[in-house]
Order: sequence, then structure tokens, then C-alpha cells
Amino acid sequence: MTDAAPGTTRPVHWQPATITKIVRQTPRVISFFIRPATPFSWRPGQHADVRLTAPDGYTAQRSYSIANVPESGKEIEVAIERLDDGEVSSFFHAVAAAGDEIEIKTPLGGHFVWEVADSGPLLLVGGGSGVVPLMSMLRHRAARNARVPAALLYSSRNWDEVIFRDELLALEARDDGFALTFAITREPARRAQDLSRRIDPAAVQTVLAGLPAAPAHVFVCGNNAFVSTAADALVAAGVAPERIRTERFGQ
Repeated sequence: MTDAAPGTTRPVHWQPATITKIVRQTPRVISFFIRPATPFSWRPGQHADVRLTAPDGYTAQRSYSIANVPESGKEIEVAIERLDDGEVSSFFHAVAAAGDEIEIKTPLGGHFVWEVADSGPLLLVGGGSGVVPLMSMLRHRAARNARVPAALLYSSRNWDEVIFRDELLALEARDDGFALTFAITREPARRAQDLSRRIDPAAVQTVLAGLPAAPAHVFVCGNNAFVSTAADALVAAGVAPERIRTERFGQ
């Protein structure tokens, strides 16, 4: 992920944490619910570092976006995609079990965060597992019963790989000012308001037309190629570059 500006959460040291629950989201993505020994606070959009230590002392660590919100309790949820050559993701998908202990570090950074107090309109653009920090923002909005105008444009290869699909549809059904558009790239879209292509300026303009005003905050998250393409499409559609915040993961 991109570096974020220094935040105010603490402590910042590693601490033990327990995997309490495992929930499959898609064929390639699983949510892990993790309870730190010492609870900490975080802000919607932040990520946390997790560290694994082998019996021989070898360690590996990765940063994962937090999917849930502080309103949900003392556990954090990270949705981890299985990567074919992923050392840490392979462990989580093939080995990790409820009750296992890992290490976690308090999230830092205030660059890629949004809270209800920031107001809107809010435009979120995600690709694949890049939807995870955006989901935290939407869950926070729902938890506060806010009606800040918000829209999510979410690109996925197919319907079955849409992470948090049913929950996103349920959030849209609340009819509280949240609009959802899927951009399905490898099969026909299933809903009239969705797209059967990659995100482009025309797609962005369609989503913008559904907002009551130009977005005050725009967040884009996905792999490097997706973020570059989506950010270019946003600018081409007339979104002010200074309003766009991006978060990338290497693929």
C-alpha cells in the first residue's frame, strides 16, 4: 500500500493477537477476524500490519486493510486474497485456523481515511480486493446512520468474485443516499445499473451523474495498474485531481 501520513493511534509496537473467526467471502478471499491482546482504535480506511513467526524464527509480515469499523467492537477484520505466490496469504488460506495466535501492530496513517464528520459527497472506486478499506468507510457510514451522499464504483472480474457482494447490495437497499455500481469485466453485468466493461471516463461520468454535487472526497484502491487507470479516468471525467486519494498494492 502507499505510505500514509503519520497518525495518532497508539501503541505502535507488535502485540499478540488471536484469530477468532474465519469467513469465506469469495473463492479467493477469506475474512479473518482478529482480536488483539490490547484493543486499539483505528479509522475507516486504515490498514494494519500482521506478522507470522515460524518455529525456526523466520518471520514474514504484510499490511492488510481493515474491513470493519471501531463501532463493531474489539476485533478487526482483514479480508485476505489468496495469491498464487503469496507467502503470507498462502498461510492464511491453507493453514490458519480459529484460535491461532499471530502478531499485529496498530495501524498508522491518516492519508486514506474518511469519517462521517468529513461529510461529502463521497466517491469510492475499488478494484478487486481494493474494496476492503472502502467497505470500512461504508460500514462506518451505515453504523452512524449517516445520509452523506456516497457512491461506489467497484470493478470485479465476475459476479462471484465481488467481495462483500450481498452486504453491499443490502447497504444500497437502505435507500439512504448510497449508490452502487459494479463494473464486471469478464461476463455480462446482471443488473441494469451495472457495467460490462472496465472502468473508463464514461463509467465515472455515469456514477457522478447520480451524486447531488461534485464529490468532495474521492478514494481509489486496487493494484497498481487499476489505480493508475481509474485515477486517469476520474480526471478525464472532470474530477479535481486534488480531491483524489489513492492506495495501491503491488501486483
